[in-house]
Amino acid sequence: MTTTLTKAVVTSDKDGKRSRATVPPLRPGLRKKGWRESLAGYAFLAPWLVGFFGLTVGPMAYSLYLSFTSYNLFSDPKWVGLGNYVRMFTDDPQFIQSAQITLVYVIVGTPIKLAAALAVAMLLNYRDKGAAFFRSAFYAPSLIGASVSVAIVWRAMFNTNGPVDSGLSVLGINVGGWVGNVDLVVPMMILLAVWQFGGTMVIFLAGLKQVPKELYEAAEMDGAGAIRRFKAVTVPMLSPVIFFNLLLELIGAFQVFASAYIISNGSGGPAGMTNFITLYLYKRGFADGQFGYAAAIAWIILIVVGVLAFVLFRTQKSWVHYAGEDR
Repeated sequence: MTTTLTKAVVTSDKDGKRSRATVPPLRPGLRKKGWRESLAGYAFLAPWLVGFFGLTVGPMAYSLYLSFTSYNLFSDPKWVGLGNYVRMFTDDPQFIQSAQITLVYVIVGTPIKLAAALAVAMLLNYRDKGAAFFRSAFYAPSLIGASVSVAIVWRAMFNTNGPVDSGLSVLGINVGGWVGNVDLVVPMMILLAVWQFGGTMVIFLAGLKQVPKELYEAAEMDGAGAIRRFKAVTVPMLSPVIFFNLLLELIGAFQVFASAYIISNGSGGPAGMTNFITLYLYKRGFADGQFGYAAAIAWIILIVVGVLAFVLFRTQKSWVHYAGEDR
């Protein structure tokens, strides 16, 4: 004697009237096929899961544990609770200075870089002749901008008696080099970051290509000038791209390290003005062997970046306009 198991399903019609129906069970062959497909899916997903938990979640969890310890790599971690975090904000003026310099770099450098990228993208968007050459020329610094060699060249250009310093001297401006100048070294670092706007420019250019020309024609027929068209058409239509670039640049600016290390020879000078937060983290961890303290700094950076990203996502509804969105 064989039995057939059925499954009751409750459905509702368009008037909200509910009714019950029975669904026959899957045949054994189909059930086995479903399991095989699920296993195949998990098998393809396994490398990513192993990498995610083994190389991301695992090290992050261990880093969080180390941030509550005193650890020098050669002895067992010693639990200190919130000691590293308390020390950071109450007994470490170098950390406060590096945090302040990093915030200045992010707050000043990010908008300038976005504005430069958008301005060049708009110029290239209206130029057809030689567009490919100019796009490549402006994008090229982004390909090599993060390399050590560029930072070395940049240091030589802006050092005392370098080409920039010599050129300014001809004009009667004697600053004695930018690299060793406490007031000019941060603007020089911002200038280096802005110079690498090629990647951001390409994204802006792709966004501008998607803006319908009919909108500009309609605005022009209504008597809108260039500035009005920019504010009423370009910015709203480009707001998702602006949001995307802003988020990426904000996160990237907090991670400035290689250029600061090369230009200051790893010291963070002059007077700690290139001692950005990631460089300071590196020095505390790998130069002083304070890995627990360095882990605490890393988590503070993560929290700050996470909070800023959260604020951006929460505020995007008020200024980011997506196609087909009804407000």
